[in-house]
Amino acid sequence: MQDNKKFINIGIVAHVDAGKTSITELFLYKSGVTRTIGSVDKGTSQTDWLAVERERGISVRSASASFTWNAININLIDTPGHVDFSSEVERSMLAMDCAILVISAAEGVQAHTITLWNALQKANIPSILFINKIDRAGSNIDSVIAEIRKELTSNIIVMQSVINEGSDAVEISNTVNSNSFGSLSDHSIESIINNDEILMDAYLVGEKIDSQKLEMSLKDQIHNNELFPILFGSAKYNIGINELLEVITEYMPVAMGDSSKPLSGIVYKVEHDKTIGKIASVRLFNGSIKNRDTIQIENNRDEEKVSQIRKLQGQKYVDVGELLAGDTAAICGLSSVVAGDIIGNSDHIKESISLNTPMLTAKISPMNEEDYSTLVSAMHILSDEDPTIDLIWLKDERELHIKIMGIIQLEILEFVLSNRFQIAVDFGKPTVIYKETPTASFEAYEEYTMPKPCWAVVRFKIEPGARNSRIKYNSIVGVNSIAGRYQNEIERTIPKALLQGPLGWEVTDLNITLIGDEDHNIHSRAGDFAVATPMAIMKGLKETGTKLLEPILEYSITANEDKLGSIVGSLTQLRAEIGIPTIENEKFSLTGKIPVATSLDYSTKFSSLTGGKGKFATKFHGYKECPIELGETTPFRGVNPLDRAKYILKARKAIS
Repeated sequence: MQDNKKFINIGIVAHVDAGKTSITELFLYKSGVTRTIGSVDKGTSQTDWLAVERERGISVRSASASFTWNAININLIDTPGHVDFSSEVERSMLAMDCAILVISAAEGVQAHTITLWNALQKANIPSILFINKIDRAGSNIDSVIAEIRKELTSNIIVMQSVINEGSDAVEISNTVNSNSFGSLSDHSIESIINNDEILMDAYLVGEKIDSQKLEMSLKDQIHNNELFPILFGSAKYNIGINELLEVITEYMPVAMGDSSKPLSGIVYKVEHDKTIGKIASVRLFNGSIKNRDTIQIENNRDEEKVSQIRKLQGQKYVDVGELLAGDTAAICGLSSVVAGDIIGNSDHIKESISLNTPMLTAKISPMNEEDYSTLVSAMHILSDEDPTIDLIWLKDERELHIKIMGIIQLEILEFVLSNRFQIAVDFGKPTVIYKETPTASFEAYEEYTMPKPCWAVVRFKIEPGARNSRIKYNSIVGVNSIAGRYQNEIERTIPKALLQGPLGWEVTDLNITLIGDEDHNIHSRAGDFAVATPMAIMKGLKETGTKLLEPILEYSITANEDKLGSIVGSLTQLRAEIGIPTIENEKFSLTGKIPVATSLDYSTKFSSLTGGKGKFATKFHGYKECPIELGETTPFRGVNPLDRAKYILKARKAIS
């Protein structure tokens, strides 16, 4: 790596209120970046700098902070803990080489903890498990470690011991560092040896294994995601933070990259500044970028010029002038960039991990009609920053619709629009996002040959697909029958044509095959096929009929045995599929599936049923057929292709 600089890009993730932002504040203070320790409760934290974050006491955007420890440059990404803002975590993972998963010693492994852990594993990100709040009354470290073994992984190495847990007099003592492997418990030594064949062979023949070999093996296993260190601490009392920093610099992987190779990077966050414009947070894997360099954004024909490269120090940006391979920084001047864009080529860039799927949609309107255009602009800015907002702008109807994770997201969005853009808004009642699918196979046909000049004839065979298979397209028509550019236009149009079906929802789980078409050597244009395709498909769907699909969640429940009857009864009322419970140590575990529509408020009810002592975790399963009377239909938005004359006039811009 250029200039022999070493970088560690580490994310800090947790279920909400586990204390990760407080840990970040201590990192910055101890490394000398800040002179005082910021407080979440007092609204003085460095990484929660948005007005809404300071007021609500929760992180809603990821925040980057850079500092140095043991001569290593650490780029820390503090991520939101609330499930409604999982998209921020998803994008941040693209920039991480390793992670700290924070778990509360009092609350233990929670629903979102499991989701985050699974995502870290899927992305193959080496992770430290940091058990925070060991001073809290009610903390039970043995119980938390048992939960980690059961819910997350058994491949752990406990690197510390705790004295006086659950009190202000709590202390920790290290059992692992580079000079003290001799103090490891037999179980910890076995944890290292079990995943190392060479050490295992030596151990079985009675050979003494020295501490150096143990340490090298431990580092390799941590880097390879085979073993996960567990550390303890209390951010409130500044306990265990130095030790955590030491483990990060000693055992976490240093970023790999070559500044001499072709440019390759990812935009994991976008912000807007009133003066500067867009600010893109970039993780660079290879190559280097300097101020005034011209760079290529993948899927963007135009090159863009970098005006400034900045790093955040405390709450102030400092112009660093250059971004090296392995490092992260904020780049200014990229006017067209959005979160998730690739800079240069896609070498070494991870596949994005989906933590959650938006399952609700809501209409958003300005309280004052004069603010409509301002609201449109603001929502486009916010969707650039967070592409998962999935903005639908119906210009003709003057309507804005968004897809969301949950109600908290709407509350935060309302606050942001009011404080950042000075717009008061009203949200319609959130609706579950249903889908629809064909009831049977059919052929769809359309002749669009009048009024001239136009000529497009298309014929499709459409068949129901397997559940959750989405859209599969194929063509058996050769380019001799119709020009390739027209076939390409048909293929591009099909996903748009299926955004709304007869029931008003996106049409999915179907196989669509182009089996016949016709063009004209004089009258045909590509746009003609973009008009004919939706008319053919919608006409066929209307004649054949579609059925409603509803989103389904997988759930897992753990609670006291005496609550089993009441919980099963409550689930039955919600159309849930209920598995066979298992009982152990006076607690039961239960899994099954449940519709989103009936379970929106179930977490609150579940907490009441269990006195706050049970665990209810969910993840998206997929879509399942739903009787229309139990779901919802919605009116078609825009001009329906079934209104053939009006649709053609609209497509030809003869009417507004």
